[in-house]
Formats: sequence, structure tokens, C-alpha cells
Amino acid sequence: MKSLTKSNLAKCVTVAAGLGLVVAGTGTAQADPTGAPVYRQLAGVGSDTTQGVMNAMADAITGPNGEKLIASYNATGSTTVNTKAAAACQGLSRPNGSGAGRTALLNELNKANGCLDFSRSSSLNVTASTPGLTYVPFAVDAVTYAVGAGSVLPLDLSTADLHALYTCDPGFVGTAPNWDIRPLLPQSGSGTRSYWLTVVGITEGDLSANRYPCVTDTKGGKKIEEHDGRVLDSKSLVPFSIGQYLAQSASTIPDIRGAAQLGNINGVPSLLLNTGAAATRDVYNVIPTSKVGVSPWSDVFVGKTSKICSRADLIKAYGFGTNDNCGDTSRTSGN
Repeated sequence: MKSLTKSNLAKCVTVAAGLGLVVAGTGTAQADPTGAPVYRQLAGVGSDTTQGVMNAMADAITGPNGEKLIASYNATGSTTVNTKAAAACQGLSRPNGSGAGRTALLNELNKANGCLDFSRSSSLNVTASTPGLTYVPFAVDAVTYAVGAGSVLPLDLSTADLHALYTCDPGFVGTAPNWDIRPLLPQSGSGTRSYWLTVVGITEGDLSANRYPCVTDTKGGKKIEEHDGRVLDSKSLVPFSIGQYLAQSASTIPDIRGAAQLGNINGVPSLLLNTGAAATRDVYNVIPTSKVGVSPWSDVFVGKTSKICSRADLIKAYGFGTNDNCGDTSRTSGN
């Protein structure tokens, strides 16, 4: 596609986005753990992107006596969560996103109270930490952009187009205060936000300095939650996980796409298998490095024969691609 300009932007109209991959329904996993045991050996929080598939893993994966091992708590919901029976683990603040999940995990590990055992992450952060953390990949996702009904944006953009849009090039987005296009981002702490910034070539520092004032992470005075297509109108775009889009379309997780349609990047169809999309990423479970060789962490997360890596059926059912490096423990964050 030729570079998008303001003049040809006005001529663009959207077309129906066809699904290139149909995800088989498996029923919707619970938002937070239900049933026995109430408190489980491995409690985790964090990423919105992977909460659906990890909730399904939590329902399916059991220990030697048939007991469920994983408790996966959603990124949004009640203000607090109760992760273990101990008083210190009651009323923990619910972390929203990959970054917030990592922070919560580190905080609880440093308290040595056993309240959190892993976090979900859709981005990689190997900044040194105490204690050290290991990012264990288990699936492949991809991110593209979504537009709303009747959008003036086309369903095919290049990475150069996306960079121009998110750097507020006036030939693409118009001028303040009445922007022709509003590029949107999910809330701070989102792994999808972090990854998307690398795709479009800007940084959190740019945003903090207000270098690109057309970009916003709020709508109607509220922070934008990732993978919620209902925030879109005809003049906006937002990053969207393809895995999430597929799972929502199959109703394996709640469908909050609204009228969102996925666009293609560099001419590569978005709704093919994730591993063939233009902007792919590993998704992770983050565990204490000290627990890599310790059961039940080692049984559930580590190695290609781990309980999670053995459930390719669930990984695919929730819209993700399988990962050749599933269970790898080489990505660590320090001490």
C-alpha cells in the first residue's frame, strides 16, 4: 500500500473484515477462581491479554490428587482479591495489566508472605529485579490496530503509516484541537500498550513529554482498557490483540469488541494464524527465578512437557498460536 496521506485518507472506506481463523468454542472460563479448593498453590495476576487462556488453564490443570493448582485473577473486576487463606493475602489490590502484575508479584515476594506465585505478562521486561524473575513463554500472540464502524481509516496500513499516525503527522491526523484522527492507547501498565509503542516507534517518555498530543489513553474521561472495541468511533484507532479478538468472536471470553474491525499491517492479513501476522510477540507467565526447579512451578510452567505447554488445545482455543519455545527459562530479570 502507498503511504497514507490526508487527501487519500478522506477517500478511504472500511470493508467487512473476514475471519481467516475460526476458534472453536470451549465455553467461557470464570473471571476469578471458583470452586474447590478456594485457595490454590499458584496464585497469579496481571495481563488482560492472557487472562482468558490462563483462567481456562486454571480450570483444567490439576495436581496428583486431582486438585486444581492455579488461581488466575482477572485484570479488572472487584477492587481487591483474596489469594490465600492467610490474613496478609486478603484484600490485595487487584493489579491491572502486565506491568502492574509484575510489580504486585515483586511486592508480595519481598514480603515473603506467599500471597502471589506468578504473574501474567504480554510483554518482556528483563530489567533487574529483587528477587529475580523468569519470564516463561507459553504462546504466541500478535497485535494489530482496530477501527470502528464507518471508519475513515483503511483496513490496510503500513508500519510507516502507523508511525505517522502515532507521531501526530498533520498530513495524517490534522491539527489541534480538532484532530481528524485520534490514535488511542490502553491504560498505562498494559503489556499491549508497551508492545504497541515499539511497533509504532514511540516511547513512554515521548508521551510523558506530550510530544504527540493527538495520542490519548482516555475516552469520556476514563482510562481505556485494552481490547475493548467499544471505545472506537469513526475517527480513531487502537491496538488490539489478535488472540483476544478471536477469543471474543468465539465467545470463549466476554465479547467487548463492539463494532471493532481489525486492520492489516504491511498487507499481511491479521486474522490468519497469529504466528504469520506482521507484529507477533511471545506471551509469558512470570515466576520467581528461585522456583524454576521447584514443584509445582516446575510442573506447571517449565519445559515443553509442562502442564501448560501440554495444553495446546486451550492455547489455540483462546486465539493464540503455539510457541516453539514454550517453557523456556532463559529470560530472567536479574538477582
